[in-house]
Amino acid sequence: MRPFHLALPTNNLDKTKAFYVEYLGCKVGRSADTWVDLDLFGHQLVFHYCGPDKYPAYINPVDEKPVQLPHFGVVLTLEDFDELAGRLKEKSVEFIIEPYTRFKGTNGEQSTMFFLDPNGYACEFKAFKDDAYLFEPFELSNS
Repeated sequence: MRPFHLALPTNNLDKTKAFYVEYLGCKVGRSADTWVDLDLFGHQLVFHYCGPDKYPAYINPVDEKPVQLPHFGVVLTLEDFDELAGRLKEKSVEFIIEPYTRFKGTNGEQSTMFFLDPNGYACEFKAFKDDAYLFEPFELSNS
């Protein structure tokens, strides 16, 4: 799989960089006074300073939870998911949706968590019980 590249605006480059490095374990790549490249689990995440504006957010219910849009993240292994969840809890990150497993008993079973970065972007990190089902349709069980 090839890494993705995502570039987003930020209203505080230093705070954003510190969050992604200290909380998510990103490594800093190239940078300048107005932007920074981050290694987000092998993917290139870039933040560009664009002034003090706040960015809009929307809510869509999924599995009876308030999923904030837009959101982004990485599909991790279950081991990496548990390690990241533990690190975020140790650093007292406030979760929008606490780490939990949804769609239990289906081939879509996955662990997921949502939290905000310093810009108000929703981050979702997840891990599938079986990555083979990442794009496969599934039906929720009736139990």
